[in-house]
Amino acid sequence: MGLLHDPDEEEAKDRQFVTALARGLEVLRAFTPHTPLLGNRELAASTGLPKPTISRLTHTLTRLGYLKYSERSGKYQLGTGVLSLGYAALSSMDARQMARPLMQEMAHQVNAMVSLGTRDRLSMVYVEHCRSPSAVTVRLDVGARIPLATTAMGRALLATLPELEQRVMMERIARQEPDQWPRLRDGIEQALEEYRTHGFTLSVGEWTSDVNAVGVALIPPDGSQVLAFNCGGPSCQLSRERLMNDLGPRLVDLVRGVEAGLLRR
Repeated sequence: MGLLHDPDEEEAKDRQFVTALARGLEVLRAFTPHTPLLGNRELAASTGLPKPTISRLTHTLTRLGYLKYSERSGKYQLGTGVLSLGYAALSSMDARQMARPLMQEMAHQVNAMVSLGTRDRLSMVYVEHCRSPSAVTVRLDVGARIPLATTAMGRALLATLPELEQRVMMERIARQEPDQWPRLRDGIEQALEEYRTHGFTLSVGEWTSDVNAVGVALIPPDGSQVLAFNCGGPSCQLSRERLMNDLGPRLVDLVRGVEAGLLRR
């Protein structure tokens, strides 16, 4: 569901919050790799907004270049205006530029994929992704969205949050996934303990049954948004033992290298 149905709605009490702008952005968020073309009816169902409101928003977003209308399908898709915003966001991330050569080197060394992401609500969004040419990897790339609660990357980020913020995030996950919450809570709590003990978190078949990964967070020294790295791949190649004894320590070293590079800037 869209923003109007999102449980963490401090916005409702915020006098500075511009609802019209939020609705327009929520329309843009409705488009995904699985739903690249959406009509007004589908957008209304996805966001919970009335169809007349959706019609005005899609008209405005199309005029501004953030949506493009397809005469053939009678539906909308994201326009180049969105792409330019994404590029500007990526270009401003010093940590991403610093990390990429180290990530690519590790991906080649361990024959796996190494990714960098940041939080968006209850998801992690990839901002960089490196892989070994010979590795069998999960089909993900920059801009891909993965769950916060079940992934090594998401759990690593959770582990670095202040206690109050961590508790708020856990409450939001519980509200979003009430039926799965007992299982999710156990996995998160185990991951937090792993992070305290080893400096990294694991996800062993918990996001996708045949994918294992290790995660480490990075708190940029300039105070910008917390990021998290993961290294993962098919469970047949990356056993729990390999994650614990090899990839986890390697990823910790990688993050330390990025931190050192950022401090020298």
